[in-house]
Amino acid sequence: MAGRLLTEREKADISMQVFALEDAGRKAEADVLVKTLPLPPYLAKIMKEKIGADYLIESGWNLAEAEAAFGSDWLTR
Repeated sequence: MAGRLLTEREKADISMQVFALEDAGRKAEADVLVKTLPLPPYLAKIMKEKIGADYLIESGWNLAEAEAAFGSDWLTR
């Protein structure tokens, strides 16, 4: 569920791939790939509060950074 932590280089590489896919008109593929980037903890926390934990659990977002920051059970607390 959580995904994995990425190096800054990995994040940059994925971001460039996302931009290339969008430029090529392959938005659906870009949308899937962008979710492999770890969602910053502050955004994950806001999304949990505003949209709900169930959405985050089912969304496919990489939550590794939020899990590292808040603990493995942060979504169910």
